[in-house]
Amino acid sequence: MAPMRRQLPDIAALRDLMRFENPLRNPAQQRLAKAQTIWDLRAIAKRRTPKGPFDYTAGAAEGEVGLQRAYNAFRDVEFHPSVLRDVTAVDTGWDVLGQRSALPFGIAPTGFTRLMHAAGERAGAAAAAAYGVPFALSTLGTTSPEHVREASPDGRLWFQLYMMKARHRSYELVERAAAAGFDTLLVTVDTPVAGARHRDKRNGMSFPPQLTPGTVLDALPRPEWWINFLTTPPLEFAAIRNWDGTVGELLDTMFDPSIDMDDLREIRSLWKGKFVVKGVQSVEDAKRMADFGVDAIQLSNHGGRQLDRAPVPFLLLPEVVREVGRDLEVHVDTGVMSGADVVASVALGARYVQVGRAYLYGLMAGGRAGVNRMLSILSDETSRVMRLLGVTSLEELGPQHVTQLTSLRPR
Repeated sequence: MAPMRRQLPDIAALRDLMRFENPLRNPAQQRLAKAQTIWDLRAIAKRRTPKGPFDYTAGAAEGEVGLQRAYNAFRDVEFHPSVLRDVTAVDTGWDVLGQRSALPFGIAPTGFTRLMHAAGERAGAAAAAAYGVPFALSTLGTTSPEHVREASPDGRLWFQLYMMKARHRSYELVERAAAAGFDTLLVTVDTPVAGARHRDKRNGMSFPPQLTPGTVLDALPRPEWWINFLTTPPLEFAAIRNWDGTVGELLDTMFDPSIDMDDLREIRSLWKGKFVVKGVQSVEDAKRMADFGVDAIQLSNHGGRQLDRAPVPFLLLPEVVREVGRDLEVHVDTGVMSGADVVASVALGARYVQVGRAYLYGLMAGGRAGVNRMLSILSDETSRVMRLLGVTSLEELGPQHVTQLTSLRPR
């Protein structure tokens, strides 16, 4: 074998190979730009957020079996692409509840949001508007409906409602959301009582967070979070006025085990916009909601945060769509961490997908810029998966593109 030829380095070619990051570039931008997946954002969020708020986001109820099953259900998807199709132009949008959404997903309602990052719901709502997707505000949000509207003057806003034992509080929230221009009401029905979220109890999760030796020690490598926390307005449940109790007392007040169909009718009579029931977990209840006349149902087990080992919404999706998909829109959440998860859901009949943890990981990783990065990742993944499947619009997606592989079959 002839010896390898060697020569002096070509200085011009070497100059082309050398690339150094701009030392003046915003460190947050550098950090976020390196995140290629939602799981990457999660890793950044964990490094930058105190344990209590991070575990509140990442955790679920009891042994967290249901959440892991939801992740596994999406991992077990098998796609079936068609080749030799022109996918130069791909349309990732369609109508959701009568209005155009640029993407088939949007931001789910999340509680205690300013605990994750001081920018809170204002960042989420503004980012959602910029990407042309809906943003949902939780009853347990930390920014008022009025202030969310200020942050997103032209955005599409939905309001998530818990029916409280003090019914007048629920009615007041409905009126405030309507007055602020929210167009859709999400009535959550899977919370007769709060789920057992053991991580929160172990961490001593409180609202607002308390300065203890443990939290101070946890904060030392995360100074930005505490600087933001201490230099922004005090945390409060802005949608619930004059609350001065503990988190546990608030949940005991909010979650009402007596809620029934009569309460749903009462709220429906007060709301003139689109009406969605969130927390449906069976075909039978889906049929009941269709007979009731809602505009959409959201298949959800509350992100695994209520009844552990409840049905996985994604696995329930095809059967529910077959039974009621002609009568109403079917939305879905829980375990969605990629654009592939979104595409699989749409292929099996979901009109709309809500992302909660993915949103909060982006928020914790970098505030508004982090939420933008989250939406950019999911948008790019959605478009890319559609192209690789050989489809150019959401309407072309169907069950022929997806097989659900799962060992969770009844005996």
